[in-house]
Amino acid sequence: MYAVCVRYSKDATEAEDVMQDGFVKVFQNIQNFKSEGSFEGWVRKIMVNTALEKFRKKNHLYPVGEIVEIAKDMKHEDVENNLHAEELMKVVNRLSPGYRMVFNLFAIEGYSHKEIAEKLGISEGTSKSQLARARAVLQDEVEKLYGITQKKNVV
Repeated sequence: MYAVCVRYSKDATEAEDVMQDGFVKVFQNIQNFKSEGSFEGWVRKIMVNTALEKFRKKNHLYPVGEIVEIAKDMKHEDVENNLHAEELMKVVNRLSPGYRMVFNLFAIEGYSHKEIAEKLGISEGTSKSQLARARAVLQDEVEKLYGITQKKNVV
C-alpha cells in the first residue's frame, strides 16, 4: 500500500501520512468489507481515496476552458526497449501534483475522466487537459532521458 500512496504524494513523508490515515480508515471500517472482492483491492481503494482527500484539500487543479490536444510523432520502440518501470516512476513523480494525480488515476488506476472529475471536483475537460499535459511533459522528459530528438512541426 505504501507504493500506492507514494504515487499520489509529493514525498515519502506525505506518503507515510496518507498510508497511516488510510489504515486508520481500514480498521475503522473493517466491518464494512463484504468479501465480494479481494481484501487488497478494498484496502487499495481506501488508500487512493485517502490520498485524493488530502490532495483535494490542497486544491492543486485549476479549471481550464479549452482542451489542447498535444500530439507528437515518436518512435515508441526506442523508448520501450530502454525504459524501465523504476525510471518511469521517477519521471512520473516529478510531474506537478495536479498532472501526477490525474495521470495516476487514469493510466494506473483505470478511472474514466468522468470518474476522475467526480473524485476531484473538477470538470471532465479539466481532467482531459491535465492528462494531455501530463503526457506531453512525460514524453519530453523521456526524450531528454534517452537523448531522443524529435522533429517538431511548426505551423
